[in-house]
Amino acid sequence: MDEDENAFVDRLGLFFETLGAPRTMGRLYGRLMICEPAHQSLTELSIALGVSKASVSTVIRMMQEGGMVERLPTATRRHHYRITPGGFARVVEVQLSRMRAGIDAAEYGLSLLRPDQTEQRDRIEEFRDLCEFSDKHVHEQFAQRWAEYRSGKDGRP
Repeated sequence: MDEDENAFVDRLGLFFETLGAPRTMGRLYGRLMICEPAHQSLTELSIALGVSKASVSTVIRMMQEGGMVERLPTATRRHHYRITPGGFARVVEVQLSRMRAGIDAAEYGLSLLRPDQTEQRDRIEEFRDLCEFSDKHVHEQFAQRWAEYRSGKDGRP
């Protein structure tokens, strides 16, 4: 990779790290975004990123399970990977769907409080309300609004 490509890959690594993912995951995703050809073997990714093949294998498996990358069939034993179209959007959608569990947890917490625990109740209700809002107004509309947004970009140069 040249210096600019390396800077891009490192920026993606830092971005993923802010999301709570391993930096290597972001670097792998960044590399797969810009590589030519668009599919790479574990060895090619390892060499390009300067990380062990075992580390690439571990992280790429997590990415595959999350739907971010897919393994392509090959005639050899070398596995090749590429970004799954729409894969990162699916990751965001899954994360949004997890907000539902917060509603149940908050309701349980509220059931434990005494009537005089108003400060605690306010904090838990705010959390529950955010989880409900995320589920009803963000998660449910995410896929549709994302598709509309992307289709609007198709006409741009």
